[in-house]
Amino acid sequence: MPPRIAITLGDPRGIGPEVVGKTLADPLGKAEFVVIGPDELVAELPADERIGIGTLGTRAGRADAALAADLPLEAAGRLAAAAVLKAVELVRSGDVGAIVTGPAEKRALHAAGYAYPGHTEWLAELAGGVDVVMMLVAGTLRVALVTTHIPLAAVPSTVTIERVLKTGHITRSALECWWGIEDARLAVCALNPHGGEGGLFGAEDDEILAPAARELDAAGPIPADTVFVRALRGEFDAVLAPYHDVGMTAVKVAGFGGGVNVTLGLPFIRTAPDHGTAFDIAGRGIADAGSMREAVRLAAELATLRR
Repeated sequence: MPPRIAITLGDPRGIGPEVVGKTLADPLGKAEFVVIGPDELVAELPADERIGIGTLGTRAGRADAALAADLPLEAAGRLAAAAVLKAVELVRSGDVGAIVTGPAEKRALHAAGYAYPGHTEWLAELAGGVDVVMMLVAGTLRVALVTTHIPLAAVPSTVTIERVLKTGHITRSALECWWGIEDARLAVCALNPHGGEGGLFGAEDDEILAPAARELDAAGPIPADTVFVRALRGEFDAVLAPYHDVGMTAVKVAGFGGGVNVTLGLPFIRTAPDHGTAFDIAGRGIADAGSMREAVRLAAELATLRR
């Protein structure tokens, strides 16, 4: 049987419904798709199953999908959250093999009572408080983030040997269990310019990243200006990036419009497009569905490999 994939529409005010619709309009191979979102929006999508989680509202006594743009912050967050909760319920019960989450605005989720830095941390709690890693994928480039949504000033004190090791172990396990890559080749991206230049530009690479790399049997630390190029050439199966923007920048340069966010460490597969809600272009029909399409394709591929 083909894998069943649950897809949430994300914030109904954003481009999530549009990019999901564009993705499902073009066949993606042998997979079945369950879309989850506001009643009015899922009704319009070409899916194998549609699950409504509430209405956008009424105008003059009738439902109107155009009301999405006028939704209050809390209502938008509540609808986006309800879809995620339903998707997790389905994947944990085995009714679907993976979930793909549409982009949601953090302010709206917070207003609705879901005060998490992002989907990654929220899903970790929903899965029972497991340790997770955010991985970005663009083609053959896979980048796992040691730290995510924290101020840049907090990065040096947050990047510890223990944290790098945990990220590496979770990444290597996921590469084996989900991608089927045994003895994955990892590289550790340096924190400082030129890998610290022997301590001239910072001690973190010598004192933290190098010992962690040795214990992981990984290459590095390798300066950011070369490690991602080497990974793209096939030298490494994944790169551990010490902070958010160095990893995100590499992925977006390598495959802008086609990057995928994967949450490693969960007991189920979760992918997402690597873009946000794009409120500025929502409802205009011009959103690029490339990243959502890749997120759905990868979810189906991983669900098949895992089985």
